[in-house]
Amino acid sequence: MKRILATVAALALSAGVAFAHDYKLGNLEIHHPASKATLPGQPVGGGFLTVTNNGSEADRLVSITAPEVSDDVQLHEMAVENDVMKMRQLTDGIEIPAGATVALKSGGLHVMFMSIKRPFKEGESFKATLNFEKAGAVDVDFKVEAAKPGSGAGEGHNHGG
Repeated sequence: MKRILATVAALALSAGVAFAHDYKLGNLEIHHPASKATLPGQPVGGGFLTVTNNGSEADRLVSITAPEVSDDVQLHEMAVENDVMKMRQLTDGIEIPAGATVALKSGGLHVMFMSIKRPFKEGESFKATLNFEKAGAVDVDFKVEAAKPGSGAGEGHNHGG
């Protein structure tokens, strides 16, 4: 019986940790803000998250600030143009349509932490503020996950526009 209770308690605790990494702001749900560990000397880091808009009006992620790690945080899009993967900054932000989920992930829409102040280390986290056009601002923690080769943690991107 004790083993069953311990298992149930462990599952409940791990579920609480998983849910603790989601944030809500009005009709918006922000899921799992994360980054990848960076190499020493690597100048940039990538950021990833998912935003679900449960409202009846579109909103827009207009900016992100994270002064602890970077004074220049940009919203980017990667796309293939003429068989070349290119990344460009989205100065107008990223639209979050009503009733839709938008994923910021490697190889597509994502966050770029430019000129990072220190390497991102696996297991750490850092604070950031997401600024939405209509819903306002919400503070989140970006969890730093293991770097995987080709994971898009900022290496090898073409910043041509």
